[in-house]
Amino acid sequence: MDISRRTVLKSFLAAGVGGVTGVAAYGFVYEQRALICTRQAMTVSGWPAALSGFRIGFMTDIHRSQWVSEIDVRHAVDRLMAEQPDLIVLGGDYVTFADRRYIAAAAEALARLAAPHGVFAVLGNHDDDREVPAALSRQGIEVLRDARTERRVRNERIDLIGIRYWTRRGTDIAAAARGASPHAILLAHDPRRLREAAALKIPFVLSGHTHGGQVVLPVLGAVAARKFPVVAGPASLGATRIFVSRGVGTVYVPVRISCPPEVVVLALQSA
Repeated sequence: MDISRRTVLKSFLAAGVGGVTGVAAYGFVYEQRALICTRQAMTVSGWPAALSGFRIGFMTDIHRSQWVSEIDVRHAVDRLMAEQPDLIVLGGDYVTFADRRYIAAAAEALARLAAPHGVFAVLGNHDDDREVPAALSRQGIEVLRDARTERRVRNERIDLIGIRYWTRRGTDIAAAARGASPHAILLAHDPRRLREAAALKIPFVLSGHTHGGQVVLPVLGAVAARKFPVVAGPASLGATRIFVSRGVGTVYVPVRISCPPEVVVLALQSA
């Protein structure tokens, strides 16, 4: 049988398109909802020995929308609550593009979150500065907007410094951190705030925003998240440690590939 070069190329092209379509379908149907709970021990400089093992539940980038349903959010809440963390932090982007249709629904789906030392939130780039914090506050979630709060745990003080996505200058972060203890935690949606935290000698940062890249390709990696110093998981800059979560939802395209959504439980340890 005489097989032309054009026929061979068309066959390879069809196979390639079929493969890409299959991977995208898998990312849409399965992986974007294959939520896992990531448990990670983190050694933090200056963390009191009395607080070793203190567990922080972390959930971020929920992106409630037509693609991320109430069921998806409630499932994430259930997974985190099953871990019974000592304190819970929400890292921003509760809806997509500040879509007012989903703000109340997103906050209501998070209402079951509770922890012995409170539930705290910061704002992401998809959140407005008025309706989202108001909706979260109605559900008993304390929103930190360029502000600091203190918790007393086992006779030790924990400071949480929460900044908005739009707060980027070191001087503004320093103002929010004024008076904080040496073992403070910076809650910053964007992991690029790691640099400012290190300059201010804040020992620990919690961030999201990257979605872990959302689509992680063989060899190429997380192409969409290359501009960030940390795409996902733990990292350090000097004595400052950071953990970046892949988050719960999706944005732009409702697909995850080699990058499952997660809720996180971090056990902090003294150095």
